Amino acid sequence: MHPNRTFHWADEQEMLAFIAQVSFATICIDGPAVVHVPVVVVGHDRLRFHTSRSNEVAAKLTGSRAVASLLGPDFYVSPDWYGTPDQVPTWNYLAVEAEGPLRQLDDAELAELLDDLSAAHEARLAPKKPWTREKMSPGRFEAMLKAIVGFEMRIEALRGTRKLGQNKTAEQRAGVADALEAIGKVEAAGLTRL
Repeated sequence: MHPNRTFHWADEQEMLAFIAQVSFATICIDGPAVVHVPVVVVGHDRLRFHTSRSNEVAAKLTGSRAVASLLGPDFYVSPDWYGTPDQVPTWNYLAVEAEGPLRQLDDAELAELLDDLSAAHEARLAPKKPWTREKMSPGRFEAMLKAIVGFEMRIEALRGTRKLGQNKTAEQRAGVADALEAIGKVEAAGLTRL
């Protein structure tokens, strides 16, 4: 995470909400080994995810210690946008890392993970009627479970960065926000107006 404490994100509930919102992580373990997976926040100290059983990383995950990295909105900042001289280019972004040991889920937990994952994301598609596994032919869901493997991370460390120009004046941040809106990066512009 960014070493400048100005950008340190300390609120764990906000970081867990960010993980739930982004819900797609890069899981890194020793090796090096990386896998990109959808994640679900469970309670206040767990993440669950799944990957293809045929993914070579899957066999390495059980019992490993891992870092889950989630990146939110990010954007290049031109020095010209600050409206003041002697500035340099930078990159603003939101990021959270969760770290902890992994364990493999049993079949019931894996099914629960998929139900939780689809429920969270189907809700974002409202007013669409949510998909549930009950829409599948009998036995098909259970057969498809054999192709994936699920994991749970017990979060022992949670780190976050909100690098959004907090080290700049309100006028400089407004200049960046105006420029981002002008080029169509409205979401990023909203973040710079914090």
